[in-house]
Amino acid sequence: MDTPVTSLPVTFTAPMPGFEDLHDFSLRSVEGAAGLYALEAGSTPVRLFLADAAVFAPSYAPPIPAAALEALGLDEREAPQVLIVVNHAPGSTTVNLMAPIVLNRGTGRCTQLVLDGRDYPLRAELNSL
Repeated sequence: MDTPVTSLPVTFTAPMPGFEDLHDFSLRSVEGAAGLYALEAGSTPVRLFLADAAVFAPSYAPPIPAAALEALGLDEREAPQVLIVVNHAPGSTTVNLMAPIVLNRGTGRCTQLVLDGRDYPLRAELNSL
């Protein structure tokens, strides 16, 4: 039996790069695809697909600054959910490991980190993780 589709309103602590004018989002699980979500903007037809890093890239452990945890309402003992943006193209599905979205599932607060100067690719082949 599939897990029921759930939806969570999310609020970014700072606007997402490229989506500065969008503020109302919801994170919806994709039916029949555990660990895959659609991030949808309520005011405009914008949809991004996000993958739970724990499911699709279990060895991925980006550093999360203490300031980001504080903005999410978490402390260093509480782990946020780490989501990675999925980019699908014919013949290839990649994920952005340079800019993960970290989420406090309890409050719906999230932020997108930009890992400057790190060894995380912008486009990593999903099937190689």
